[in-house]
Amino acid sequence: MTSGETTTQSSDYLDEIQRIVYAQAQRSEGESAELLQLLRLLEAMHQRIREDLFIKTLPTNRQALHLLLREIEAEGGWPYIPRMRLKSLMANLYAEEATKELE
Repeated sequence: MTSGETTTQSSDYLDEIQRIVYAQAQRSEGESAELLQLLRLLEAMHQRIREDLFIKTLPTNRQALHLLLREIEAEGGWPYIPRMRLKSLMANLYAEEATKELE
């Protein structure tokens, strides 16, 4: 098996995982508690993969570090899961209340 074949299989597998996760999110549409549970699961998985697996693979020399940094730059940066701020939640609440008052 070539590296290209492995990459394609991995990409196909990741695409399938993405479809499954998004399908679950769509099934939970309108259910904030269920969507929050899904987001928490994804965040926990992100943290476990980073801490248990990814960190162990970090480069130990400058050349390997340079290659990793080029890969990160070329593929869209460092993965990050931002958290929603309380201010954003409150803005949504106020907007909904204002809409109800206008009705």
